[in-house]
Amino acid sequence: MNKQLEAEVQAVGLVKRYGTKLAVNELSFRLEPGKITGFLGPNGAGKTTTMRLMLGLIGGEGRTMYGGQGYRDLEVPGRVVGALLDSRPFHPTRTARRHLRMMAASVGASDRRVDQMLDQVGLSSAADQRPGSFSLGMAQRLGLAQALLGDPRVLILDEPANGLDPQGVAWLRELLRAFVADGRTAFVSSHLLAEMQQMADHVLVIAQGALVADSPIADFMARASRDPDVLVRSPDASSLAEVLRAGGLTVSRTGDGRLRVTGATTDQVGTLAFQNHIRVEELTEEHASLEDAFLQTTSGRGDYDGHSPQQILTRS
Repeated sequence: MNKQLEAEVQAVGLVKRYGTKLAVNELSFRLEPGKITGFLGPNGAGKTTTMRLMLGLIGGEGRTMYGGQGYRDLEVPGRVVGALLDSRPFHPTRTARRHLRMMAASVGASDRRVDQMLDQVGLSSAADQRPGSFSLGMAQRLGLAQALLGDPRVLILDEPANGLDPQGVAWLRELLRAFVADGRTAFVSSHLLAEMQQMADHVLVIAQGALVADSPIADFMARASRDPDVLVRSPDASSLAEVLRAGGLTVSRTGDGRLRVTGATTDQVGTLAFQNHIRVEELTEEHASLEDAFLQTTSGRGDYDGHSPQQILTRS
């Protein structure tokens, strides 16, 4: 099969029911080669179930085609699709290297390829250790090495950043960027919205099993209906806050010592500071984030939505 064709993924009419609960509701989408598609949704939205349906791991309705073929029809699935849906997909008493060598046999990969993957995910020094003793972050890296063994054209990863430290998350982003650079496809779920904002080219958002957004990430973020806030840093932040509030503006403090001003422009804030002889060291706009757009899109659509903190605090 043509390599570019193998990277084309089309899901049509995916449905999964658990008794009376409709966990996945007529999902249809296309994953674009050369791009990282982020898969977002509240807890219980059906993300993991969708990925399992795509790989034929559970029964349901609909189909997913990889270059026009179903997963089970692929001659060597692991050479087309690499997947990580479980953070510990290994026998805990085998060494990491032995585990990968056993998995390599199913995709026709060599022992040399195993060692290359251990090196790529940063586990060469732990290759002869038993994964049962691995931290969650190390287990995720081993799972990624397994997913990459067959040199696949598509990666399907469920929460791969879980357990990774900030350096590990940055490494994962770089790995996925390199993976899609030659026309491969990556489909990644995550609750780390700030990281997904840096990583993804495109987003799919589901809620209660149904598709609620399918668009380039920039277009999705542009949906967040709020004007940009102004962030300002000053050595006399308390005085500046008083001046801004006196001018009818809403002011709050950020965790890093800056002031967040709502309902104003940078020109307005800068002018008020200048008129009152208050020095400003930073003055920037903060536009709507992926989190803003996600929360607006999924508001009231989560299976486990709770009351707002303000409602709880003011309840008698």
